[in-house]
Amino acid sequence: MTKDLYALALTGQQSASVEGYLQSVSTIPMLGAEEEKKLATRLQEEGDLNAAKQLIMSHLRFVAHIAKSYSGYGLPQADLIQEGNIGLMKAVKRFDPSVGVRLVSFAVHWIKAEIHEYVLKNWRIVKVATTKAQRKLFFNLRKNKKRLGWFNQDEVTTVANELGVSEKEVREMESRMAGQDMGFDLSADDDESQAGNFSPVQYLTDTSSDLAEEVEQEQWQEQSHNRLFAALKTLDERSQDIVSARWLADEKATLQDLAEKYSVSAERVRQLEKSAMKKLQNAMS
Repeated sequence: MTKDLYALALTGQQSASVEGYLQSVSTIPMLGAEEEKKLATRLQEEGDLNAAKQLIMSHLRFVAHIAKSYSGYGLPQADLIQEGNIGLMKAVKRFDPSVGVRLVSFAVHWIKAEIHEYVLKNWRIVKVATTKAQRKLFFNLRKNKKRLGWFNQDEVTTVANELGVSEKEVREMESRMAGQDMGFDLSADDDESQAGNFSPVQYLTDTSSDLAEEVEQEQWQEQSHNRLFAALKTLDERSQDIVSARWLADEKATLQDLAEKYSVSAERVRQLEKSAMKKLQNAMS
């Protein structure tokens, strides 16, 4: 079952580009609370992989949303998304619908845990040696150092001549080798309140907001927008124009403007507007 879930978690990842993948997953509808609970119950009690697929597919956009906040490390976005999808798979497997929390809130821990593990294994501040000259410098620079500390100008010139590279390359490699990897998390002895104590985990993501709530809010706004315009289509042409001119236009029309347009009184326009707004309210409730 784990192997099958793994395949489901990566469904859709084979798009020609990350942009195409993101557009694809953004079209997958989110699940309502009741539907999500029914699918999770089927997976838990019956091992229904089709239910697992629906749970995974409906949350792929959430994974992409989280993975985007880790893009500053120079790691491939597709790999970050894939690792997050593996975390989503693990969350779906362990999700208990009887607890009363939404999957999106439960899965965030597993998604971030997988992405964090990937970052820890693959992230480096700089690639120390990439070209042939840099590799030569890397393996020979340390043994050419006669003392601790930075080279003076005479030492830089000597090393550059001995290794057949430029002085600029010697300075650059010395700087790279002097750099140290930063711990992903603060150690147990570090106090976050003290100035100068920072770690990547503190600035990788915005902890001031709830990602699950943001995704749900975006989905709600999109649904409300679609319902509003669907409700507008149920009105007659004149009522549609009055509502649009009075409430949706950048420069809103007055009752008198519309009264002159339709050759009726301003009071009649007000009545039509009130009636149209009531119909919209009923259609969206």
